[in-house]
Amino acid sequence: MIRGLYTGATGMVAQMHRLDTVSNNLANVDTTGYKRDQAVHKSFSEMLIRRFNDTGVYIWPFGSSEVAPVVGKLGLGVEMNESYTIFSQGAMKITDNPFDLALEEAGFFVVQTPEGLRYTRNGSFHLGPEGLLVTKEGYPVLGENGPITIKENNFVVDGFGRVYHNATFASDPERLVSMQENQWENTEYVDRLRIVNFEETRYLKKQGDSLWMETDESGVARELVEGQDRPKVRQGFLETSNVNPVREMVEMIEVNRSYEANQRVIQTLDSMMGKLINEAMRL
Repeated sequence: MIRGLYTGATGMVAQMHRLDTVSNNLANVDTTGYKRDQAVHKSFSEMLIRRFNDTGVYIWPFGSSEVAPVVGKLGLGVEMNESYTIFSQGAMKITDNPFDLALEEAGFFVVQTPEGLRYTRNGSFHLGPEGLLVTKEGYPVLGENGPITIKENNFVVDGFGRVYHNATFASDPERLVSMQENQWENTEYVDRLRIVNFEETRYLKKQGDSLWMETDESGVARELVEGQDRPKVRQGFLETSNVNPVREMVEMIEVNRSYEANQRVIQTLDSMMGKLINEAMRL
């Protein structure tokens, strides 16, 4: 009976972790390039229940065994296994802002931070004080030759991520997409956006501010070039979060009900133990 209290408690703790994940997803439903997390739980190893009042000695034609008969199995609760990220593609939103970039398919922009290289899907960039293309936090966005220097209202980025000067941004994003299919003329080539991916993206670590950092499990960043699944770059678009608020709200209701169910189990067992102790003391 006491073991049942611990089993119910592990269920409550597991639902608390799950609720934290769902709440974080809902809080970032409007965060550009955000990828939803999913909490995964696993059960503890089940324990076999045997009869103590049985000798467990069995006579066989070729000997005997002393294994006590198994009554059944007893679950020992659940625990948090991991929280992994689902990297499904978010919807494209038209912004008409030349500094907004979005990636179609898998890949990450590379930015330079004081802690080293970091990776992001949030393409809401700005013009920095030194003419650099930077994130909202002021981190330079890297090209294949280093930080990218741009000129306001006088640059374009084609579908391959190549940055050109002396080219006017098309106010109509659909027109810009069709223009990106052709080679730019009478322009000055600046650099090409550095886009990378990883062998195991699920093991990337979230750092905050829409940034990711590599881990030993994720592997090192792999440069994406033509012919190697390099994603298409869309200028004047932003990738929205892949969080479905309706689904997250439904999951939050499930979490609350599961938490309450485990809570009732503990209350019931506590009431039974109290009655057992009172009855035993009375005898």
